[in-house]
Amino acid sequence: MGSLINLFQLLRTVTILVRYDALIPSDYRGLLPAGTKAFGWLCRFGRATPKGGQGVRLARALEKLGPSYVKLGQFLATRSDILSAEVVEGLSTLKDKMEPFAQDEAIAMLEQAFGENWKQQIIDFSEPVAAASVAQVHKAKTKDGQQIAVKLLRPSIAKRIERDVKTLKFGAKLAEKLFPASKRLEPIRFVETVSRSLLLEMDLRMEAAACSELREIANQIDNVTIPAPHWDLIREQVLVIDWIDGIALTQVEKLKSSKIDLDKLAEIIPVSFLQFALDHEVFHADQHEGNMFVQDDGTLALVDFGIVGRIGRPERRYLAEILYGFLRRDYRRVAEVHFEAGYVPDSHLVDDFAQALRAVGEPVFGKTAKNVSMGQLLLHLFAVTSRFDMHLRPELVLLQKTMVQVEGVARTLNPDHDLWKATAPVIENWIKRELGPEGQLNELADDLLDLRDAARAMPAVISDLTSMVHQAKQSGISLDDDSLKRLGKHQAKANRLRNWALVIASLSVFAAASKFLF
Repeated sequence: MGSLINLFQLLRTVTILVRYDALIPSDYRGLLPAGTKAFGWLCRFGRATPKGGQGVRLARALEKLGPSYVKLGQFLATRSDILSAEVVEGLSTLKDKMEPFAQDEAIAMLEQAFGENWKQQIIDFSEPVAAASVAQVHKAKTKDGQQIAVKLLRPSIAKRIERDVKTLKFGAKLAEKLFPASKRLEPIRFVETVSRSLLLEMDLRMEAAACSELREIANQIDNVTIPAPHWDLIREQVLVIDWIDGIALTQVEKLKSSKIDLDKLAEIIPVSFLQFALDHEVFHADQHEGNMFVQDDGTLALVDFGIVGRIGRPERRYLAEILYGFLRRDYRRVAEVHFEAGYVPDSHLVDDFAQALRAVGEPVFGKTAKNVSMGQLLLHLFAVTSRFDMHLRPELVLLQKTMVQVEGVARTLNPDHDLWKATAPVIENWIKRELGPEGQLNELADDLLDLRDAARAMPAVISDLTSMVHQAKQSGISLDDDSLKRLGKHQAKANRLRNWALVIASLSVFAAASKFLF
């Protein structure tokens, strides 16, 4: 029954896309079967011809389909490796702005969350000041007079998101089954990445936790601030954080007429993003202009923490090394990094891949740095790697998507901004730290911890094997007593090995530390 419902929902999605003439590019319509053409004609019968290019039409269709599809469109807006420039440009208009829901509904939600006396905790509750597809924001004060932002989920949004997520997953599985070539693009994992972020947004306590985590990191980064959550006022459908006074980066004219140094702000945005990602393994993954404000002193303030990206140490090392390799034009090393990370199968040759990477990098160095897009470089890189059977990594797609966002905002503030020059020190410092003595010591410590875990696991493995042998003997399988005695000796030996491994690990870490520190 569930599959049938998902199929009907998928058909509804396709129908709306067809009505907006956003499913098939006009260049390919002549190749469609007659039945498909007839279906398209029926869907559009009696309706006005959709206006705008394909990207604009697709954006309008996704808005019609609802919040899940708006989020999907925002992700697709970064994928110029698989979509045309026209479509990407059209999808970039999806800023997730919607009509707010009624004030009486908002008040009803507060009464449900805090009881009838909610006005004693939240004072001067305003009309909506911003509304998106998932939630809207109101301005208010706490009982002690502190200004706060109150974010409320849209009524019944959780059920709609859950339904859309099931439809998207069903469609992704169907796409991989019907179109095997699509597997390289990882449609199922891509949809899972989008779905996971959507479902997390349905519990604003999770967003509060992300806000708190990013705030702790922001305190270690210059010129960046993140508002503090008010935990005593946070519920599943209610998020309360400090109110941010500043100019939204969407207000370009107001920014230009202010006394804020826009060139410096354009540098703060990408540099702080890489500091979050490379130095702290986590980053705000929805850094469009509407989620960024600048305060009077030039400090960048981030809001809306529904989507947070995480990048492990291997992925951070991969990202930093390929960017650093391109900076030095060391294509061989960039190729080796891909093979070491397991992103490109060993069935291909490193030299062949290095040659392909040269085709990506050399055009970059024919231009001045201010005319080189780091995001577009990564997009081109991902496109080239398709020839070498490199599967896309969802965590890197999310990071690259955000990199394109911050780069675009920086260039809006300063068209001549030299992104490479601004971010090179962050990348170089990270590489030196990871590949230098400190990085080698950390890597050795990680290896020794793995050895310790393996040693601890050995007695359990021997014990399980002994148990299996006893069970086999009881079941009538012949085993002599000498075999069982030997297994017992192996178990005792494994216990001794574990203890010695722990001693060796401790001595090795001390020796390594002595080597690097004294």
